[in-house]
Amino acid sequence: MSIEIRNVSKDFGSFHALRDVSLDIDSGELVALLGPSGCGKTTLLRIIAGLETADRGHILFDGSDTTDTHVRERNVGFVFQHYALFRHMSVFDNVAFGLRMKPKATRPAEAVIKQKVHDLLGLVQLDWLADRYPSQLSGGQRQRIALARALAVEPQVLLLDEPFGALDAKVRKELRRWLRRLHDDLHVTSIFVTHDQEEALEVADRVVLMNSGVVEQVGSPQEVWDHPASPFVYGFLGDVNMFHGRAHEGEMRIGDDAQGLRLLSPEHSAVQNSKAFAYVRPHDLDVQKYVAGSDASSGIVAKLDRAMVVGPIARLELLPLDASASGSAAIIEAQIPAQHYRELDLHEGDTLVLTPRKARVFVAQGEGI
Repeated sequence: MSIEIRNVSKDFGSFHALRDVSLDIDSGELVALLGPSGCGKTTLLRIIAGLETADRGHILFDGSDTTDTHVRERNVGFVFQHYALFRHMSVFDNVAFGLRMKPKATRPAEAVIKQKVHDLLGLVQLDWLADRYPSQLSGGQRQRIALARALAVEPQVLLLDEPFGALDAKVRKELRRWLRRLHDDLHVTSIFVTHDQEEALEVADRVVLMNSGVVEQVGSPQEVWDHPASPFVYGFLGDVNMFHGRAHEGEMRIGDDAQGLRLLSPEHSAVQNSKAFAYVRPHDLDVQKYVAGSDASSGIVAKLDRAMVVGPIARLELLPLDASASGSAAIIEAQIPAQHYRELDLHEGDTLVLTPRKARVFVAQGEGI
């Protein structure tokens, strides 16, 4: 089942939840809607399900306009963050519920329902819990039962709203892997909402980054990580340092010092002396001890304020000596191998020089060309 979202907008009073959103989802694809709270991802999911009505725009399933189709007729499975299992029903009866509620003409025989429920419980690896009640299950087990119940009616589309948000980190990680394997077996067109970038990048075929009701970028996990389309995407996907400076004819100078660090940015070759920002991930900073009198253009000079060495990684927090380079963010974060940290014989209070191995430069909107 392919899904086309065409120019969908939704307002709640004066709040613009969605602004002219368009998106194509291929049949059998697993897509993550990723973004901060309030960005519109759950509203979009509910409009696809038919639980909300768009103010403008259309939703098409396999080319057919379902904008005005009732939720009961869309054949959509929905899994919520807080399970929504019926507490007075056994696990078996929870999974069977959707099948037993079908109109009499299309309702399977009870023997068929029984076999199907047992097959689904086997699929989610919980067939041994059929007679238990939700209160007797762990959070991870309840969520898998909720997923089995959604799959029981053989939905054309599976929608999951923060499905693992109420679980602890270890269980979340286990269920992420399990959901990916399950999807590879079933190939049901699936959309899940999350604000957890690690979850989206690990599970999804494609990631849709949303911010303030609009789609900022769509791409594979590798594409959005390696080639963020905007400062928002760069900042949302993992830790990042932002450095201030000026861009001019394909080069960016960081900080106020005319002799300071320069970064090549050939994509901005037409820009003339404009305000710019360089984004650098902590693991893309080369760290060395500063030698007095060395060329200031070789890197960003900073003092090591705090070092946290845990396992194979040393996480460093540094204070730039030129405060204008990092703007309002007083701390620069760097990550280096713990072995390299020991080889450099670093101590808190040392003066270091930081050189970006990889950076992405954005010119301030409204400035430049």
